[in-house]
Amino acid sequence: MRTFLQLVFGLLVLKAVSASPRFSRQVDYDSYDAVDYNEGEDNFDLNNYDYEEELRVEEAETDAEKPEYNYPEPGEVEKKEEEEEEEELPLKPQLVPQGSGGSGVLMGPDTEKGLPVCLLCTCLGGSVYCDDLKLDSVPPLPKDTTHFYARYNRITKISKSDFANMNKLKKIDLTANEITSIEDRTFMGLPELEELIIRENHISQLPTLPETMTLIDASHNDIGSKGIHKEAFKDMTGLQFLYLTDNNIDYVPVPLPDSLRSLHLQGNNIQMMHEDTFCNLNDFNYIRNALEDIRLDGNPINLSKTPQAYVCLPRIPIGNLI
Repeated sequence: MRTFLQLVFGLLVLKAVSASPRFSRQVDYDSYDAVDYNEGEDNFDLNNYDYEEELRVEEAETDAEKPEYNYPEPGEVEKKEEEEEEEELPLKPQLVPQGSGGSGVLMGPDTEKGLPVCLLCTCLGGSVYCDDLKLDSVPPLPKDTTHFYARYNRITKISKSDFANMNKLKKIDLTANEITSIEDRTFMGLPELEELIIRENHISQLPTLPETMTLIDASHNDIGSKGIHKEAFKDMTGLQFLYLTDNNIDYVPVPLPDSLRSLHLQGNNIQMMHEDTFCNLNDFNYIRNALEDIRLDGNPINLSKTPQAYVCLPRIPIGNLI
C-alpha cells in the first residue's frame, strides 16, 4: 500500500513539471544597436578577420621588444673566473734600488746573514727597524731610508761605508750596542741628518757631525775630556737637544748655539764653570730664552760659586748649590 502511494505522488509531480513554461537562455540581439565596424580609418571586418595572422604580428612585435642576451660559449665562464682570480692576486714585489754597501735584490739589499734587509728587518715607508736581531754590523740599507733603528744589537764599529750615499737619512738610533769606535766624518756625508742617538755604548770619541743636527744623544758612553772636538756644536744653528749624561766629561762643551733648549750633563766630572759659559758678559741685556733645561747634578761642581753664569737664563741649572 505504501509503495502504491509513493508511485501516485511521483506521477503527480512529473505532470506538474511538464506543464510549467520552459526557461529560455536565448539572447535578443534585436535589442542591441547595430555597430558599423566598417566606418572610420580602422576598418574592422569580422568576415575577413584573420586571427592567425594577428597572432603572428603580435609574436613578431613581442620578439622585437625582448632584450638580446649574449650567452657565453662553453668554457668562457671558467676563463672569466680565472682572469678575476688573477686580478685579485697581490702585486709582485719589486726590486729596491741599491743601498749603501749592497746590491739591489728582492725587497732590499742582502745583509751579512744572506737575507734581504727588509725581510730580516721591518721596513715601513722610509723607516727600517732592525732592533734586537743580534747584528754585528750595520746592514746595507735601501737608498730611500729616512729613519734607521738598530737598537739592542751587537754592533761594534761604525764605518764611513755604512751610511754612504744615504741622502735622505734623517735619524739614526743605535742605542744599546757594543760600539767602541765611529770612524770620523762618517756622518758628514748625510745632508738631511738631524738626530743621532748612540747612547749606551762604549764610545770614547764623539764623531764630527753635520750642522743640520737638532738632537744628539751620546749618554752612557766613555767620552772623556778629549772626546769632543773643539767648538763641536758652534755652527749647529738648529740644535735643540744635547744629551751627554754619564760620561767622563770635565767641562761644559762651549760655545753652545742659541737654539739649544735642553742640555743634560749630569753624572760627569765637571768641577768648574766660567761666567760666560751661557751668558755674554759684554752684553748684560742678552737673554737666552730657549735654554730652559740644564742638568748638572751628579757633578763635583758648586753652582753657587758662579752666579753670573746664569743671569741670562730663564731657569737656574739643576745641581749642587752648596
